[in-house]
Amino acid sequence: MVLGALAAALAVPQAWLLAHAIAPVVMAKATVSSALPWLLPVLPLLVARFFLATASGRSALTAVSRVKSRIRSALLRHLASFGPASTAGRSTGEAATVVLEGVDALDGYVSRFLAHLGVLAVLPLLVLAVVLPRDWISGLVLLATAPVIPLFMVLLGLGAERLNRQQWQRLMRLSGRLLDGLQRLTTLRLLNAGDREAARLAEAAEDYRRSTMAVLRVAFLSTLALEFFATVGIALVAVLIGFRLLDGALGFEAAFFVLLLAPEFYAPLRQLGLDYHARMESLAAAERILDLQAQPALRTGDARLALGAALTIECEAVSFAWEPDRPAIRDFSLRLVPGEIVALVGPSGSGKSTLMSLLLGFLKPQSGRVLVNGHDLADLAPAHWLDHVAVVPQRPHMFAGSVLDNIRLGDADASVDRVREAARLAAADGFVSALPRGYETPLGEHGETLSGGQVQRLALARAFLKEQAGVLFLDEGTAGLDRGTEAAVVDAIRRLAAGRTTLLVSHRLATVRLADRVVFLDEGRIVEQGPRAVLEANGGRFAQLLREAGVAP
Repeated sequence: MVLGALAAALAVPQAWLLAHAIAPVVMAKATVSSALPWLLPVLPLLVARFFLATASGRSALTAVSRVKSRIRSALLRHLASFGPASTAGRSTGEAATVVLEGVDALDGYVSRFLAHLGVLAVLPLLVLAVVLPRDWISGLVLLATAPVIPLFMVLLGLGAERLNRQQWQRLMRLSGRLLDGLQRLTTLRLLNAGDREAARLAEAAEDYRRSTMAVLRVAFLSTLALEFFATVGIALVAVLIGFRLLDGALGFEAAFFVLLLAPEFYAPLRQLGLDYHARMESLAAAERILDLQAQPALRTGDARLALGAALTIECEAVSFAWEPDRPAIRDFSLRLVPGEIVALVGPSGSGKSTLMSLLLGFLKPQSGRVLVNGHDLADLAPAHWLDHVAVVPQRPHMFAGSVLDNIRLGDADASVDRVREAARLAAADGFVSALPRGYETPLGEHGETLSGGQVQRLALARAFLKEQAGVLFLDEGTAGLDRGTEAAVVDAIRRLAAGRTTLLVSHRLATVRLADRVVFLDEGRIVEQGPRAVLEANGGRFAQLLREAGVAP
């Protein structure tokens, strides 16, 4: 702003020098050489204006780069603070649009609107200060016409602001639909629904195109109007000066000086009109940014207490609801002790996944608490707690990289021998060794070069590699395995669980035979629990579920 204001202020001495140089040549028929003492200083002024304007532009670009970097980093940290479970129900496409296009939209506000405010604050006042003593009539014309431009700009801006908000909403809907379609492309192909989804996407794109054209119409109309008023103002000053020159009421030097400064007077006002629409777009984007920042983050603790190797987990009257009238977990109490394998079973929607998220610290209980060796889990630093936990999710993710790199996610410093041993325990060493490059074989993103069972065994190898973890959570750790491999993995899990606090969330009831104790969950509450044989003999809900699944006792 300061550099731009300095560059603009040099227009006044530049006009003064030009007026003094040209007036004798025109009025007194002086030679050009006599005007050189006045013209020569103009060159360094032009050079100074050029360098100041260039420095102002570069400074603005540097500033907007810093601003966007800080805001984008803050948004990403805020999104990460939601936790994996807290992102349920949120549109990934809308969040991506805010972080990418939304932050980029601030460019025009910072690098143009704010940067040009210095010129707007300095140049018109400076021009009036030097014009009024020399030609008060032209000064009054400038003073009277100047407010018309920002007034008209504000009136047009009211409609543009509403249209910009609507445009951003349509852009986020379009981005959300596009990203969702790309992520679910396989499903769309399997259902032969690609053409229908493409038609919906085209409709959303057409809606966004119409919105964009509406915004551009208002922008072009307002720009035309602002240019018209500025041109009329300059013309009015020129006409009044011309009449007074003919009458001899005004000298040529003063008239030429005022004429040179009149376009400079309106230039920042015209530029403000152009920048105003960038400001409107930035404000619409900023509203989306603030809306995202206003969404509550997951509150986490920062304690790094010495928990020990043997960990006891206790749930005390824990409750959690995704919606006020639909609790997922209600007054849930459970004690998990080292060396015991507990299987959590129940129908779909009974709250098993929510409970797992609560135990991992991805969600916080809305009432009650989760204790780890007597310490409230909510007070522990998330990274510190997860260092003590080995997890095998139901749908593990493989990253682009080698097999070795993917298994080492469980322990980045593990040696190749330890990785091979973990893979052997997970019944994965055999198929990995048969790959073209063994453990150095590159995997595509999502592990698409492997079968579902092979991906599951690599996820198990990650857990086996995390030897220091005192807690083991398995969300159906044997899914996708054939009977022979499943038996090997079941034995490995049993060895891995020795001395650890183990919770097995079971969707396949055949794997419940691993458990020392079965907890049957329904509608967020424990219906029954105890050894499998006892629950089968009681003929309760668990025995009924086994019969419905066709699983022999």
